[in-house]
Amino acid sequence: MNRIAKTFDGLRASGRKGFIPFVTAGDPDLATSVSIVETLANEGADIIELGVPFSDPMADGPTIQASSQRALTQGVQLSDVLEIAREFRSRIETPLVLFGYLNPFMQYGIERFRDDAARAGIDGVLVTDIVDCEAAEMSDRLAEKDIDLISLVAPTTTDERLANIAGRARGFVYAVSRAGVTGARDEMSSTAETLVNRVRKFTDLPVAVGFGISTREQIEGTWNYADAAVVGSAIVNEISKADGDGDAVDLVRQYVRGLLPQFAKTPTGI
Repeated sequence: MNRIAKTFDGLRASGRKGFIPFVTAGDPDLATSVSIVETLANEGADIIELGVPFSDPMADGPTIQASSQRALTQGVQLSDVLEIAREFRSRIETPLVLFGYLNPFMQYGIERFRDDAARAGIDGVLVTDIVDCEAAEMSDRLAEKDIDLISLVAPTTTDERLANIAGRARGFVYAVSRAGVTGARDEMSSTAETLVNRVRKFTDLPVAVGFGISTREQIEGTWNYADAAVVGSAIVNEISKADGDGDAVDLVRQYVRGLLPQFAKTPTGI
């Protein structure tokens, strides 16, 4: 049982729901990125999604696109993302999921990536643009190192495809709250709850909901029907505010405390 499964088992046992923050690796820089990820773990993250910078992040809105470009401008590559994970894992046990697009993984080499990701302490990988046959092959390869390929479903996913996706899913299912790209929203629609209920017909795996969640009220609303809530663009936006007079780590810490003040857990350092 890897860290993702243990985390959701622990959440169920304690009657809690999960908080999954997303940040882009290498934004604003590599050293600060490590500190941000450690801060997220110590401020209550149950699982952390670490975005792999890519030049054409088609599933992402302007906020995450900009963060990816900031990292790429500094020359951040997949090997650097794995080094961030390796440094984090040397001190902290919170599960890490790499969130990215197929091209960087293919360029790196899937088997080489699998082996290096395992050594870095990666627990899951979410590839937004992978198709069914490629997903099955990649999932099998990653599973050899106990790494979960996280499946992504959307409101437009048919029941037939949901059944196929659920049949090979590992770790948890990531349910996109709406059609479109990432980005904070003022309101959440009912489509996410409908999708989660549809997913549960085909799998007993935990279901996390993301895209558009940015407030404590939205997190708590999502927890009413899903196993975890993912917050991405809103956190990345806080990082973008840092400049010569600002501290990205402190901005993230204060923002997350505003989201989860009553749920903060004890630090997970080992």
